Amino acid sequence: MKTKWQYLAAVAALMAAGSAQAAWPERPITLVVPFAAGGNTDSIARISAEWLTAQLKQTVVVDNKPGANGAIAADYVARAKPDGYTLFMATLPQMAIVPYLQKVTYDPVKSFEPVSIVATNEFALAVSKNFPAKTLPEMVSYIKANPGKVAYASAGSGSVSHLTMAMFVKRAGLSMIHAPYRGGAPAMADVIGGQVPMYFGNVAEALPYSKTDKVNVIAVSGDKPAPDLPDVKTVAEQGYPGFSTQTWNGIAAPAGTPKEVIDRIAGSLAQAGKDRAFGAKLAAIGVAVLCNTPEEFAAKLVEDNKIWSAAVKDAGASLD
Repeated sequence: MKTKWQYLAAVAALMAAGSAQAAWPERPITLVVPFAAGGNTDSIARISAEWLTAQLKQTVVVDNKPGANGAIAADYVARAKPDGYTLFMATLPQMAIVPYLQKVTYDPVKSFEPVSIVATNEFALAVSKNFPAKTLPEMVSYIKANPGKVAYASAGSGSVSHLTMAMFVKRAGLSMIHAPYRGGAPAMADVIGGQVPMYFGNVAEALPYSKTDKVNVIAVSGDKPAPDLPDVKTVAEQGYPGFSTQTWNGIAAPAGTPKEVIDRIAGSLAQAGKDRAFGAKLAAIGVAVLCNTPEEFAAKLVEDNKIWSAAVKDAGASLD
């Protein structure tokens, strides 16, 4: 049985803990980005950091830690103290693809507390202007008539662009050649130049060329047409029901971070999702705002690990 003094000490400890959580954040927060500065993930992180700085009344600093396909940053955050002062600008590859391509020291589901998926981005199938097929059905027919002779570009073996196309190739029963590049920009450049027939890349990569005479965008990979390409039908609408892929960028924290902290960050981001200016900043870099709940993010992580681990296996993907 507790003595009076033991009881008072326990109450004091609980009050102190509650006060500490209520005071969060008392110092700057670090948002770790798994890629170098300048790309879409970095831009999304900086837009999010700016919003959270204003909402939380504390500076959120972006820290770029590229390397090992994002695994260095993921491992750094997974090992960080779970106090809400180190966050991860997580992307689909680190959380659902890289763990199946290489050995990592973190568990994509168990090592993190999901906070919110901030933005999403579908993929667009861009086809060179000199390729005979101008629609998805025409493309499928042409490839079936020329098995093993038509190539598709990707941003690299095991990239989302590679696996998205590999999933479609399997679904459509095609035989194609995979031409991996070191990034989406050179892949897109060779489609524009006619060196490779097609590339299933980010909508943001295809968008600048979609209304020019450089490429034909014949399909998008989402559940519905992309806002920036409203006249382009989805793969599902063109004879492949249920086909859907998208990439995302979300904020996660180390496992064990207090729920009160997670909920406060998520609540701030939920408000961002309703803010026109915040959404406009994301739209300007070619991504759509989401800002969902921790529970929705957690469910998406589990679902995506099932989908993409199977895609890696089916594609026989390996790192370059």
